[in-house]
Amino acid sequence: MKRTWWKESVIYQIYPRSFKDSNSDGIGDIPGIIEKLDYLKELGIDVIWLSPVYESPNDDNGYDISDYQKIMDEFGTMEDWERMLAEIHNRGMKLIMDLVVNHTSDEHYWFMEARKSKDNPYRDYYIWRPGENGKEPNNWESAFSGSAWEYNEATADYYLHLFSKKQPDLNWENPKLRSEVFSMIKWWLDKGIDGFRMDVINFISKDPSYADGEIVEGKPYASGAKYFMNGPKIHDYLNEMNQAVLSEYDIMTVGEMPGVTPEQAELYTRENREELNMVFHFEHMDLDAGSGGKWDLRPWSLVELKKIFTKWQTRLSDEAWNSLYWNNHDQPRVVSRFGNDSEAYREISAKMLATALHMMRGTPYIYQGEELGMTNVPFDSIEDYQDIETLNMYHERVAAGENPDELLKAIHVKSRDNARTPVQWDTSKHAGFTDGEPWLAVNPNYKTINAEANLKNGESIFHYYKKLIALRKHHDIIVYGNYRPLLEKDEKIFSYIRELGEEKLLVINNFTAEAIDFIIPDAFKETTESKLLISNYEANDQLQDFTLKPYEARVYKTN
Repeated sequence: MKRTWWKESVIYQIYPRSFKDSNSDGIGDIPGIIEKLDYLKELGIDVIWLSPVYESPNDDNGYDISDYQKIMDEFGTMEDWERMLAEIHNRGMKLIMDLVVNHTSDEHYWFMEARKSKDNPYRDYYIWRPGENGKEPNNWESAFSGSAWEYNEATADYYLHLFSKKQPDLNWENPKLRSEVFSMIKWWLDKGIDGFRMDVINFISKDPSYADGEIVEGKPYASGAKYFMNGPKIHDYLNEMNQAVLSEYDIMTVGEMPGVTPEQAELYTRENREELNMVFHFEHMDLDAGSGGKWDLRPWSLVELKKIFTKWQTRLSDEAWNSLYWNNHDQPRVVSRFGNDSEAYREISAKMLATALHMMRGTPYIYQGEELGMTNVPFDSIEDYQDIETLNMYHERVAAGENPDELLKAIHVKSRDNARTPVQWDTSKHAGFTDGEPWLAVNPNYKTINAEANLKNGESIFHYYKKLIALRKHHDIIVYGNYRPLLEKDEKIFSYIRELGEEKLLVINNFTAEAIDFIIPDAFKETTESKLLISNYEANDQLQDFTLKPYEARVYKTN
């Protein structure tokens, strides 16, 4: 296995709108990020992934970009951004930026030109199709509800938008468009950034048939996913991007890829294929979604969760690489989702979840506030929510006759705004995030869950994450060791072995509020010397059968 800095790193995602506000306008900004860099350095972070800070009308909180080479006024100036990059590098950390090139904003210059006429030079930068008898070109549904097609009066046809109608999809079939994108990528890399997280990058190649998707009963539109996820030319485009630009720099790349399988991920990330370094898959994130999709809640099972992790750990074990994450800006808070956010168990279960993830093979990602044990927020009213996906779904389904109270229950569990409430820094008004009125309300539990309290308490979740990160830097086995699952059918314990040469790690996690007897595996029965690397309760170094406390985690190392 080739050693690289990005395999050995721990990455922290900043969602700038909700991180830290420096000018009291209620919106997080770049100077606010600079204020908190020492906090991230203390945690032990190697790389910061910054969600979009580009010029944008903010239809989808910055993922609708109107100018790739300008900074949004709300976030600061290019000078602020350059100072931030310098300050990050001065602390020995790196910066990766969000690359959003499946779509732009409809206010991007390219699109404003493209929609004017069919012979405009920018016309083929986007995807246009004629309608059929006054209907959309096909029955695809947007990820944000409704049709994926929007009518354009000036040219009497439709453009494709897999997300908001203000996010038209780019036409990657056009070599001129690809060249423009590659030039923009090079421009940012030449400014000194250390790589990219690529937004829905496996959507950029569409099947040229644009055939209808299969209708789901009771829904007016269908998923066209099989026609745009991992499309026919996706590997060509990524390889071209790598050859044209990425390979010229010592950087890291991670592709967000909904619907990707381990077999496909291996093709995207195997070193000799020269595409990307790693991908974000969503299998474990879809575990609590029923047949009706994200908002159709269903119970998840630990056996299923372990099966997913094991599949990815074992398939991507040679020349390919995993990303490891519980949270991001699109997902609910992990301690509310897979742990227990009650007062009794929030801290202990948050530490257990961190252990389960960070001891696997791959590059771990921490989402802002995860290291504090931040939780989901059950806002009382739909009026409190800001997320376009949440609002579109709610209003569409209420109009169709669904029960608003039931919809609100699903929103409490799954809304993207769960991740987007401002970071809870201290006990002052608005949790120290802003002196103004925050763009999204702060979670009311900030009085007890905040960074100030975490930093003061040596046994806090923050300090536990700090220890996990430090262990990773001192033990190669955590980064490069092989993975072997244990107790695969056990509904309560997630345990696995890591192996590198003569060294072994035994990782044990109780996913329940019950006390459970744990029998040491045969591979460790003859062990004479063992060391407890980390645990979320008091425990001793001696490796023998014991009773796991609620949500207990232990990691033992033997030679």
